[in-house]
Formats: sequence, structure tokens, C-alpha cells
Amino acid sequence: MTDPRFVVVGIGADGWDGLTVAAQRELQSAHVIYGSARQIDLLAPVQAELRPWTSPMSRHLRDVLAGAEPKPVHILASGDPMFHGVGASIVKQVGAQHVRIIPAVSSASLAAARLGWDLSTTSIRSIVDRPLDSILSAVTDNVRLLILSRDETSPAHIAELLTTHGFGWSQVTVLEQLGSDRERHVTGIARTWGAPVVDRLNLVAVHCVGPAVSSQAGLPDTDFSNDGQLTKQAVRALTVTALRPAPRQLMWDVGAGAGSIAIEWLRTDPSCTAIAFESDPVRRERIARNAADMGVSGNLTVLGRAPDDFQHAPDPDTIFIGGGVTAPGIIDGCWEALLDGGRMVANAVTIESEAVLLKQRSLVGGTLRRFHIDHAEALGTMTTWRPTLPVTQWIADKPRSIE
Repeated sequence: MTDPRFVVVGIGADGWDGLTVAAQRELQSAHVIYGSARQIDLLAPVQAELRPWTSPMSRHLRDVLAGAEPKPVHILASGDPMFHGVGASIVKQVGAQHVRIIPAVSSASLAAARLGWDLSTTSIRSIVDRPLDSILSAVTDNVRLLILSRDETSPAHIAELLTTHGFGWSQVTVLEQLGSDRERHVTGIARTWGAPVVDRLNLVAVHCVGPAVSSQAGLPDTDFSNDGQLTKQAVRALTVTALRPAPRQLMWDVGAGAGSIAIEWLRTDPSCTAIAFESDPVRRERIARNAADMGVSGNLTVLGRAPDDFQHAPDPDTIFIGGGVTAPGIIDGCWEALLDGGRMVANAVTIESEAVLLKQRSLVGGTLRRFHIDHAEALGTMTTWRPTLPVTQWIADKPRSIE
């Protein structure tokens, strides 16, 4: 490896003494070191110029990465720089070939060691730069969960959120200053947490006790706040299956209504993202609330009217059209925006919208199917089948370009 432009050195709460000899030598040879004030205070005397981050750190970091230094720039990171750390951000911006990473033990590894948890079977979430509700996507009965906190208020907020969503009997352990001589553990139950004073540098471990929550599509209709514009449970499950969610894929939900398709898509994998297009401002607010309740608000963007707002969105891997298929420019705009090799799924319940799908199939191909789903309902003292509106579904894959 050629000399890197940046060297990122992980440092734990145990400071200089916890560094490997190689890491200590690297910092002793540095000419400039960036880090938080807390991290810089952990260093032994070095010859380098010490430069604490200014606020906001993200802007300062961008300036540093864009600068031209004659020698490698050294940057301090907490624990393992590539585990929810600044190292991953730096590599993403400048390329791995320009960065050398010297990791320390991650906070998650230290926490697992203290608790006796198998890290390979433990779910990990961060609310350092993610919404608090994002932990809900990992919460289910008997799951062990490690949460990287934002600050000293995080444990109380986590306990409150768990209690609100039926996990009040979960065991919560706060691990402070992991690895330092001030390390402390505080354990309690979410519903009776009581907000004890904790250190700003902490990690929260949760052994979940509550209902079993599946990530598979087909949540009850009652889980979504809606005004009637909702893809119903059975059709929704079939539709999400047709969309074929995959990690790191972006989906457009056009005519989103309550946002149920986008939300179910996002629940399949924490790396999935979605953009919901909805012209009604009340529904847009409702979509955002539904996403927060399901723990996926951080991966969902809600935009306005389609196709006008298509220009504000990156091209998607997958598109679902649940409403407005007959509106001018919708289906053509979606097909044009869809990435090569991507999939489009559209549902229709009216003759007019079905005609649009039939025409589109004649132009670009794809498959058609129709769902007739009946539900058992009371008829006087007896029970009968009540049919729902039949749904016509068009599924098409956009051919890949041959260059």
C-alpha cells in the first residue's frame, strides 16, 4: 500500500495505555492529529499539532478531507473506526486506497464481553445519527440488542419507547465509559427505569421481553393509521413479495396513501430505502407517523405529487404504483426513471386503471394477475363470505442495456 492521505486510529475510553504499540508509534510520528476534545485529552504527549473538531464536525471533516496536506493526516476515532465510526465515512468519501485504518476494540465487543453475550447473534443499532424509532425494527421477544447511544438522555428515551410498544418488561443495562477506570453498569426494567443519572458516553443493552414481531410483509391493517387509502393486508403481502425486496435497494411508492407498501418494504432489511410520493399533505404527515411507529422513518423520504416530484428523487431499483396510475405522465415517468434491471409493480382496481396496465403490458411486456379475496363476515346469526374489490396486478422487469 502506498502512503495514505489519511490514517484513522481507533482509541477507546482506556486512552493511550489501551492502544497497541503500533498505534502509539503511528501517533507519535504524526504531524497533525484531528479528534474530539475528549479523544485528544486521552493522548500521551506527542509531537503532532492537535486540532479538535469544530462544530458541526461533519462540515469540518469535509474540509479536512478536501484539503491538501504534504504528509498523512491522522484522525482519532472511537473504538473501531469502521464500526458506525468516522473511518467508514472517510473511506466512502476518499476511497479505501487513500486511508489506513488502525482499529481498537469496538464498544459492542466490550459490551458483549461484559454481558457474556454472543456478538454474532446480537442485533446492533445506533441512534447516534439515526432516529430513536429505528431500534423498533430490531425489537422482538427474546432478542438481545445493543444500542449505541447519542448522549446521557438516550437510555431513558429507549426505556420509554420500549414500554410504549409493549416491551416494558425488557431488561435494560447501561454500560458507561467501557474500558476506562470509570466504567459502570446500571441495570433495570424498561417500564420502571426511572431515569438514573448516566454518563454521556454509554451503550444500552436490551434483552427484549414482549410480543414476537415478524419482519415479513402482511402486518394487520389496524397497524397503519389511514383514511381508507390503504393496500389491504393480503394484497399488501402479495405485492411486497412481487416487489422482491433486497438489501440496499431503493423503492419508489407512487400514490403512497398510508405508506404501507413502502413501510413493509423497509422492514424487510435495515439497508433498504424508500421514497413515498403523495400529493395530499395530510396523508404525507400520516405516512411519516406510520413510518416512525414501525421504526423505519430514518430510511423513508416523503415527497409530494407525482410525477412532478420525480425530479427530486434518485432513480430507483424498484417502483410500486398504488394510486394515480391513470394520471398523465405517471406510468411513463416511472418506467423512464426505473434503473435497468429494475422491477415495476402496479395495482389497479378500476376498469380505467386496468386498461392502462393492459396497454403498458402490450408495450413493454410483463405479467398480469388478478386477486379475488373474500373475508368471512357475520350475516345475521350466520357467517358468509364478503368479497373485496378484485385487484389487477402488473409486474414487469426493465431490460438491462447491452453496451
